[in-house]
Amino acid sequence: MTGPRTVLISGASVSGPALAYWLHRAGFAVTVVEKAGALRGGGYPVDIRGTATEVVRRMGLWPRLRQAHVGPRRATFLDAAGRTVTSLRAAPADEGEPRDLEIRRGDLADALYGLVRHDVEFLFGDSVSRFDPAAHGVDVTFRSGRQGTYDLVIGADGMHSATRAALFGPEDRYHRYLAYCFALFTLPNPAHLHRELVLWNAPGKAAALYATGEGPEVHGFLTFHRPEPPRDALRDPDAQRALVAEVFAGEGWEIPRMVAAVRDTDDLFFDTAGQIRMPRWTHGRAALVGDAAYAPSFLTGQGTSLALSGAYVLAHALAAHRDHTAAFAAYEDRMRPYVTANQALVDEGGATLFPVTARALEQRDARLRALDALPSARPRPAHTALTLPDYEGRPAPSSGVTRARPVR
Repeated sequence: MTGPRTVLISGASVSGPALAYWLHRAGFAVTVVEKAGALRGGGYPVDIRGTATEVVRRMGLWPRLRQAHVGPRRATFLDAAGRTVTSLRAAPADEGEPRDLEIRRGDLADALYGLVRHDVEFLFGDSVSRFDPAAHGVDVTFRSGRQGTYDLVIGADGMHSATRAALFGPEDRYHRYLAYCFALFTLPNPAHLHRELVLWNAPGKAAALYATGEGPEVHGFLTFHRPEPPRDALRDPDAQRALVAEVFAGEGWEIPRMVAAVRDTDDLFFDTAGQIRMPRWTHGRAALVGDAAYAPSFLTGQGTSLALSGAYVLAHALAAHRDHTAAFAAYEDRMRPYVTANQALVDEGGATLFPVTARALEQRDARLRALDALPSARPRPAHTALTLPDYEGRPAPSSGVTRARPVR
């Protein structure tokens, strides 16, 4: 084989562009396909913690992402009647240089895309319709009719990965439901909240308004406990809106306004809290990375960190091993303990902000009342349970994008 190895990455959110950056540094020719017509902006804030902070430092992104840090300066907790349980300012130490970062998902996507947009081929508004094994690669047919042959295919297309479904089987085999549903959306900010979180709780359900800046909108968040997943609502936006209205009917505070926003918004994101647990993340010439392989759920706050770290480790393994089988084995061996430790956080109180029973809610509120300031996010051993290998890849010359071979 002559020329650089070619890689198709499906998904242009976090792990996809991050993987593309590291693979390009090692001399791979990378194509990223994304079903959305453009880079997706906005979105709820995400956390970058532990090992992942070192990944973004090695990418040279820390200064930019540090400027985009939006951690709350105050958190106010309300009871079911809308009365204040406590209101806590951030600890003084949190006003300085952060140990971890909280940034808007769109800001992270912009930063990652900016690193590689001139060096990597991006196919927006397209997706893969078919994978076929070839003699020395994978033949790919896109929904647009385009075809190409790639040495390797990587699924970085999220928790509900179409790549995983096509190459590894249906999601039900790997999905672990965690008994919560949630809705994310934006709504007006008439109270002019600024860098503030307001969290309302009743047993088994919660609502939050989160202002990351001074803009006219805030992020809305509604979550509720449900022992069995609402399968009929998962792919039906109208059913999702109806379910949210049913669960929160009759509640006070800002809940009626939030339910109305769920009904009217065009940016509703509804899903269940769940994890993807797979015995293997690689098969043949295909691999999965990020939420497609090992989504830990929002209850751990580690989805973005696993995506960034996994992209680094996978790229390092592919750069270090010419044989993809050995590379994939190295990726699995290094990442598996880190993923396992972080997914286990849900069993160590990952849902403490959303108590299911009245007793558990009373106990949580009592702990909050005893605090003088908003506690810093407690570092967990799981956050740093991965030591990054040194990356030997050198920046490849930016003399244009090398495309897959052949394109027919």
